[in-house]
Amino acid sequence: MTQSADYITALMMGLAGAGHCLVMCGGIASAIGVRSKPYIVWVYNLGRVASYVLIGALVGAAIGLISPDGSYTTVVLRWLAALFLLLLGLYFTGWFSGLVYIEKLASPLWRKIQPLAGRLKNNQGVLNTFLAGALWGWLPCGMVYTALSWAAISGTAQGGALTMAFFGLGTLPAMIAAGHFSQFLHNFLKARGVRTAMGILLIVYALWSFVTLIKPFFHASGH
Repeated sequence: MTQSADYITALMMGLAGAGHCLVMCGGIASAIGVRSKPYIVWVYNLGRVASYVLIGALVGAAIGLISPDGSYTTVVLRWLAALFLLLLGLYFTGWFSGLVYIEKLASPLWRKIQPLAGRLKNNQGVLNTFLAGALWGWLPCGMVYTALSWAAISGTAQGGALTMAFFGLGTLPAMIAAGHFSQFLHNFLKARGVRTAMGILLIVYALWSFVTLIKPFFHASGH
């Protein structure tokens, strides 16, 4: 797969996770949208996406430092990313909730960040709202961790940042809807059937990724 395909994958994850975004963060966006000017919802989400971009840059840079010439590392990371994508799809469908245990690993850090994020959210102002969004971007979330597994593949700060930027862009429709649009759309995106359909889509894509990774082994054995 090319880097462009990885960006598209990250975007697809963000779009497919609309219902999950609303479950995890939609209440916050709705509260901000109800009590604020319309642009404040965008400021909050800009902060949230900015935090994703920062984390993606850090992860990509870290992989680049650990393995600057790592074609083998890239293959391993692609296997890991496909596995995370499969787990995410199973998580959305409700068939297997293994990602919950990974989310719990970051809970101690989140308990330290959450009070500050809450105070900033409750204060009016563009800067406070942006910072609140940036802090809420660190909320333990299996979907974000899956996107980060794809960001790691780039092995560069720029590639990791761009991957997470595309992921953040994919999450925007649901989160902006939570702040601005009708309860009908909100309920539709959170519906069990919609989440199951999106989960199946991710499972199929993950399986296709595994097939793509396995193909070279079959070609090698054929010679």
